[in-house]
Amino acid sequence: MKMIIDGKEIIADENQTILEAALANKIYIPHLCYHENLNHSGGCRLCVVEQEGVGGVVTSCSTKVAEGMVIHTKSDLAEKVRKLSVDLMFKTHPSECTGCPKYGKCQLMSISQYIGDTGRSLRDLKIRIGADESNPLIHHEMYRCILCGRCVRACDEMRGVGALKYDKVNGRLQVVVNGSSLSEAGCRFCGACVEVCPTGSIRDKVGVIKEGVSREKALVPCIDGCPANINIPKYVRYLREGKYTEAAATVREKAPFPEALGYICTHDCELACRRNHINGAVSIRNIKRYAASQDDGSWKVHSFQKPETGKKAAVVGAGPAGLTAAYYLSKLGHEVVVFEKLPQAGGQMAYGIPSYRLPREVIQKEVAEVTSGRVKVEYNSPVTSAKDLLEQGYDAVFVAIGTHEGLRLPLEGNDLKGVYINTEFLREINLGNHPEIGERVVVLGGGNVAVDCAGSALRLGAKEVHMVCLEAEDSMRASEEEVAWTKEEGIQIHNSKNFERIVGEDGKVAGFEMTSVKSFYFDETGKAVLDKVPDSLETIDADTIIFAIGQRPAVTEEFGLKLGRGNRIEVDEKTTQTSIPGIFAAGDAVTGTASVIKAIAAARKAVSQMDIYLGGDGYIEEQLASVQEPEGRIGNWKHYAELERTEPNVASAESRCHNFDLMDFGFDADKAHCEADRCLQCDLRARIAPQRFWNDYIPTESKEVQNG
Repeated sequence: MKMIIDGKEIIADENQTILEAALANKIYIPHLCYHENLNHSGGCRLCVVEQEGVGGVVTSCSTKVAEGMVIHTKSDLAEKVRKLSVDLMFKTHPSECTGCPKYGKCQLMSISQYIGDTGRSLRDLKIRIGADESNPLIHHEMYRCILCGRCVRACDEMRGVGALKYDKVNGRLQVVVNGSSLSEAGCRFCGACVEVCPTGSIRDKVGVIKEGVSREKALVPCIDGCPANINIPKYVRYLREGKYTEAAATVREKAPFPEALGYICTHDCELACRRNHINGAVSIRNIKRYAASQDDGSWKVHSFQKPETGKKAAVVGAGPAGLTAAYYLSKLGHEVVVFEKLPQAGGQMAYGIPSYRLPREVIQKEVAEVTSGRVKVEYNSPVTSAKDLLEQGYDAVFVAIGTHEGLRLPLEGNDLKGVYINTEFLREINLGNHPEIGERVVVLGGGNVAVDCAGSALRLGAKEVHMVCLEAEDSMRASEEEVAWTKEEGIQIHNSKNFERIVGEDGKVAGFEMTSVKSFYFDETGKAVLDKVPDSLETIDADTIIFAIGQRPAVTEEFGLKLGRGNRIEVDEKTTQTSIPGIFAAGDAVTGTASVIKAIAAARKAVSQMDIYLGGDGYIEEQLASVQEPEGRIGNWKHYAELERTEPNVASAESRCHNFDLMDFGFDADKAHCEADRCLQCDLRARIAPQRFWNDYIPTESKEVQNG
């Protein structure tokens, strides 16, 4: 329908209000209590306008448009009412803006600057009350509140929670928790109240929201924390709804090894999970693992496959990065040949991670899926020169050789019989061999690989296993979960220790000497600078020593690529191309030992660049799961904050220490659903319309006129 606003004829939808029609046509009408995701209230009186044929003013946010309606937004009466409304708001609001954490991002400040005030001095009615810190995520300062009602309405209308209400406190109307506590009020910690608050009254606590990133990354930290940016809230929600195949498909959109990741992912997403601020992160990895175990393959009908391009790509290494690259290169239409020097695919998943942590059948199943298309894998086929592959007719080469060469420190006794290197030790076990070890084993290192070496030594029959590491207990690189399991198995961990020497007797390992360290740091060359504790030398009797202090790519200059620190392959950060055009690299061989999920993410980036190099568009995104429209009204849940993290089913230490059978069984359906319920659904907040200011609506030329 047609109507006129400030002399301009516009077309409006019959379901719109005057305010909505005006804003849609870039005509700004001041407003504060209005929010496009909330029902209209008209309480702030800032959006008043004059309507021809109607006496006085009307609130534009609650008045529907009509055919032929003539509206004046800047009449003297409308301006007078707005200025008075601003005056009344500042009666209770602090007049000093520069000290407010929301300074420069406050809608009240912006609107007051746009409207001005009446110039009258009204009696000060400031609310003298301290900040409410009871919410672990949200800071509430009632004295900054202007009673616009957005927070109360958002909690009720958007979320169906009703954890906030108006109530009189000491004779003054305030926004308070609707119960004796947040827990009793059923707060779901969704952040909707923060998102709609126009002032600094309700805001995120410092440290809860990541600074310097996009709004979506800041509001949904688990996705940002995942190296592959998997849509975690989406698959957790699908699992909660019992749609397991949809959940698995969501993971597979970004990672072709969803079930393996469910066992061994380093779950960076959990470190970023906002529930950490309440009572521990959601067990995202175990939820993913259960969903992936229920995958029926129905996602395949949605998977893309481009026509053959006639281009041929070689992939060196059949680990997570190499197989990910091969998978997507094949889908992009290129012929792919993978060269693997070992007899099986999987890389560190197959040769570096013990079978009691990651079953071989899971690896084999997912490798088979990845290579089921136009991917040829040549096993027992080491490549000595990447450049030679180009000369053999390949149009591009992807190098993903991992870090399969363990490091041996230059300690006295490092060449004695009974000394092993982490990579060799674990590889022998995973090849089905049985490395000869003694009864007393010392593992040097404090990361996850060291934990795997220690656990494997115990399962091979060692009666006494020690781990010695430079880091303090709270700084160990191994995950807290793995450290706890290690201690359960009786493995002794010696923290804050420096390695002095390996004691030998008759050419064999006889013990290990170490000293205590107060503190340490690494200088610019990477050398550790230690502050040792005087007279703290200790000796551990041992007949086997395993170095697990790091690893690097097993590559030399003969491979033909420029190498950097730690023998890592140097690449262009943007294109992932190496020193030779047409040869790309990613994964641990470039970054150093990281994680499977980081290798997958790096390979996806490299594949996109390789496809562009080969003449394609580099686009590898696909939608394997259906579009999800989440229900915003999540409902009230009393004592929601007290839902404890669900622990996986794990074999007892006594039953698992003497074999390589699977020890962590993950979740069953009930546990998976219980844990999925703990998800705060942070992505719902990102779906709330962001706050806008008057200059978001006014055309550039009008701004210039207004600014004079």
